[in-house]
Amino acid sequence: MKYYLIAGEASGDMHGSNLIKALHQLDAQAEMRCWGGELMEAAGADLVKHYKDLAFMGFVEVVKNWRTIFKNIQFCKQNIANFKPDALILIDYPGFNLRIAAWAKTQNIPVFYYISPQIWAWHTSRVHKIKQIVDKMLVILPFEKDFYQKYDYQVDFVGHPLLDMIAQTSKTPDWSTKKGLNDKQIVALLPGSRKQEILAVLPQMLSVVNDFPNYQFVIAGAPSQPISLYHNVLTQNGIDLGVVKIIPNETYRLLQHAAAALVTSGTATLETALFDVPQVVCYKGGAISFAIAKRLVKLKYISLVNLIMDKEIVKELIQKDLNYQHLRHALTTILQNPQLIRQEYVTLRQRLGNAGASERAAKLIVDWFKKP
Repeated sequence: MKYYLIAGEASGDMHGSNLIKALHQLDAQAEMRCWGGELMEAAGADLVKHYKDLAFMGFVEVVKNWRTIFKNIQFCKQNIANFKPDALILIDYPGFNLRIAAWAKTQNIPVFYYISPQIWAWHTSRVHKIKQIVDKMLVILPFEKDFYQKYDYQVDFVGHPLLDMIAQTSKTPDWSTKKGLNDKQIVALLPGSRKQEILAVLPQMLSVVNDFPNYQFVIAGAPSQPISLYHNVLTQNGIDLGVVKIIPNETYRLLQHAAAALVTSGTATLETALFDVPQVVCYKGGAISFAIAKRLVKLKYISLVNLIMDKEIVKELIQKDLNYQHLRHALTTILQNPQLIRQEYVTLRQRLGNAGASERAAKLIVDWFKKP
């Protein structure tokens, strides 16, 4: 069969690559084309467009880049039409993917959605559109199944793919030494993968570096960003390049060796929790975009960890609350009492289900074509 997959972010590229591998195991004759990144390409799909060309963050940024986004949508439709896939598989990235799904439905292309759009956070009315244009929804968060059930829409909970990714990551004892790190405990800085969020959040994270001389701070560099971006932020904030290390494209290795982490909201908060690392969640967006989001989003928390647990087990510092005083206090707290968070992480893992999400998702997609 022929599969066309679309992922618009680094996390989608990661999960998409594992899904591609699982599909190949079930369908030896599979042909795949994708929008994603190096991981999906390495897994066996022909890469049409890289996700780094698609990353527009926030309401204002989307409006500014609408012309580019529109061109991408039109190009995507034409490329799908030329490929003539048996299945279209969409991975998160709702602003783009829901438009493609609506078009694909008019072309009688079966639409599978792996990793649901977070419509439970805002604009819940989109669930009615999803029911019309998505043939099979595969969700990875336990509360999503109940959410869709309220709208009489049957979805499949496959478990969270991060469990698979982390299970596959073996620990390298001498990793720190090879990376030129010293013997001090590590505080990992995960400022996100988009340039906009890095520029907004990383300076705040760096503000507390000098207050913790017994720890070494290490930045997890995003694969989509040049090292020069981090160097510029360090220099502009008066941090010597030798004081804070930057290790690109090895976030999981870094988390394996970290005592604590400062993490930009998103999938990284869940990754950090599954590596059992106490964390402080940091978020700072554009003033206009945040004001609009605050009116629309109907959630008590912004981190996946707290959303799944339905209580604040990791501290969230948002907008004005993300400042030197609050960040220093929050980091001190988790370094002094790491077990308070780790006890909650045990329950979090139980709620996420067992490993094997990619395999379960692939089987549901392949089996869909075998139905009478």
